[in-house]
Amino acid sequence: MISQLLASIIMAAAAYGAPANVLRAGARSVDITPQSLPIITSGNFLATRAGKLDGALHARAVALDDGSGGMVISVVDSLMMPRELIDRIKATASARTGIPAPRMLISATHTHSAPPVMGALGTDNNSEYSAFVEARVVEAIEGAVKNLAPATAGWTVVNVPEHTNSRRWILRPDKMRKDPFGDLNIRAQMHPGYQNPDFVGPSGPIDPALSLLSFRSPEGRPIALIANYSMHYVGAASETVSPDYYGFFAQNVQNLIGRRDGGPPFVAIMSQGTSGDLHWMDYSRPRKDMNIALYAETMAKIVAQAYGAISYRGSTRIAMAETRLRLKRRTPNSERLAWAKRIYAGMAGAPPRNQQEVYAREQVLIDAEPERELVLQALRIGDLGIAAIPNEVFAITGLKIKAQSPLRPTFTIELANGAEGYIPPPAQHKLGGYTTWPARTAGLEIDAEPKVAEAALKLLERVSGQPRRPVVDTHGAYAKTILGAKPAAYWRLNEFHGPTAADATGHGNAATFQDGIAFYLEGPPSKAFSGEQINRSPHLAGGLISANIPGTRDRYSVEMWFMNALPHNARACTGYLFSSGADRVAIGGTQFAPGRLVFTSGGTQLQGTTEIALKTWNHVLFVRNRDRVTIYLNGNEQPEITGIAAGNGDASLLIGGSEEGPANFEGKIDEVAVYRRALSAGAASGHFAVAR
Repeated sequence: MISQLLASIIMAAAAYGAPANVLRAGARSVDITPQSLPIITSGNFLATRAGKLDGALHARAVALDDGSGGMVISVVDSLMMPRELIDRIKATASARTGIPAPRMLISATHTHSAPPVMGALGTDNNSEYSAFVEARVVEAIEGAVKNLAPATAGWTVVNVPEHTNSRRWILRPDKMRKDPFGDLNIRAQMHPGYQNPDFVGPSGPIDPALSLLSFRSPEGRPIALIANYSMHYVGAASETVSPDYYGFFAQNVQNLIGRRDGGPPFVAIMSQGTSGDLHWMDYSRPRKDMNIALYAETMAKIVAQAYGAISYRGSTRIAMAETRLRLKRRTPNSERLAWAKRIYAGMAGAPPRNQQEVYAREQVLIDAEPERELVLQALRIGDLGIAAIPNEVFAITGLKIKAQSPLRPTFTIELANGAEGYIPPPAQHKLGGYTTWPARTAGLEIDAEPKVAEAALKLLERVSGQPRRPVVDTHGAYAKTILGAKPAAYWRLNEFHGPTAADATGHGNAATFQDGIAFYLEGPPSKAFSGEQINRSPHLAGGLISANIPGTRDRYSVEMWFMNALPHNARACTGYLFSSGADRVAIGGTQFAPGRLVFTSGGTQLQGTTEIALKTWNHVLFVRNRDRVTIYLNGNEQPEITGIAAGNGDASLLIGGSEEGPANFEGKIDEVAVYRRALSAGAASGHFAVAR
């Protein structure tokens, strides 16, 4: 098999006649707009019938060759494409071009307004349209290879956080919802609505990077541009076939950058990044108007401006690697399967009419195919890396891959070489919601995300010939100040995942994340923490962080930053910031002074006077010196709480909760430090001042 692959690569290189180390590139775009209307489109829970067009659909392809072998990147205006269809396309295209199928990447843009080429939720595959698309994608690949010509390559990355936002938000614990199977388990859900008080904040970070990979002739004629951005889609008018913003973006960029000099047309492409939990809507603010044309125009102008600053290289080397990963699906138990079969039988072969019928049918279908094989790839183009994943990927996974990739920059193309559903990180499964409901579009095993990310990183190591980069904390002025104060433990809490929270002191006092945590969100907004634009923190959504620090019985200090996300009238105790032995520090609710710090220990109860504003960052320093307790808030040297306590702390520390439960803290906690001594009022004011 290996000898055949090498032979095909050598034959392809000889056929192209390209000298070694000289890059060649070619591009082609082919129309895949359906030939007749009306037609069923895919992208909603139920099938939608479209009777009008809003722009043409295309299959776009870029072919590359550096003299050692060719590769292809193709992006298709479709919701998603099954691996079986893509495998057929690759086999035909390989036979016609000589480029091996494992050196072809084919992905979908994820427009929600295109005819289906695979079954998804309430929509079935359109076999006639699938055959049409299959032939046209082959045509695009073949045309790109025929257009190969000497080229230079360049790339750049610009951050545009204002055009993508988290669409998955955390529900208040008293506002949980039921899933389609009747279980009350939804703590996070897509599209909460603008400024909906039932939701407390995003469940994950965004990836703001707009990555550009450009190819042009040695004389400067544009050949192709591949952009990558993590934004789900804009949304077309109902009953409309549309490429969404991806197609309009491509046309706008071609108009802004392209030159008409008789050569092959310049091809611009927007590929889909890791947008499984992202969208353009900012649900923290009032609703704003948006449409496909406006969004595409805005993004195209950003790209055109960044394009002028790209530096090009003429001897760019390319490499590509592929692996296959077999994963289990979360199939229904016997009780759920029996429920699903009863409903499915009653449908009598008709399409689903409601959400219950959708998920009943999905249980039957995934039970019939309990495993799936995923195709993953990595590409190297000079120093740039691309990871190709056949899933809808959360932004945190893309950030995790970028942080560790040996190639800089790196971006991820999702829904590539197949469509195996959402892969929320395991911690997100604990929060429930649409992306976790078992179906062909979200059915893989809970540990699929770390396995896929690991496979992608191994492929990037292969194509680069270098080991992955370690994830290393960067310490800003505040973090250095805390470390200089010699705490027994200091948890920065900027992990991508659990279960371990690293101790920045090096003393090895790691803490443990427990269920109900959303990771890698924005922390206190200051470069003083990490030295970076964004300091990271977890959101505690029913979970907590546990640790064991001996020597903290009656003489110790705890300091942290916190942002309360739960209204003060939601419950008697809005949430424990921490507990140690008999010592408890909480934000009081209706039973106490609303929204104020409360300390209890044994028979002692002390309350502060300052009301804690909702969704604002605060610094608190708790100090126990024998039987005297002092609590400082936001650097004020005048104590918020002071008094004599009846009980004591102990080695066991619960951050964000108490053994008494269930009033765990709801919100963000960050930069937690524990000391085996009593700190002074000067430490409270000094540490706070550094952060500001």
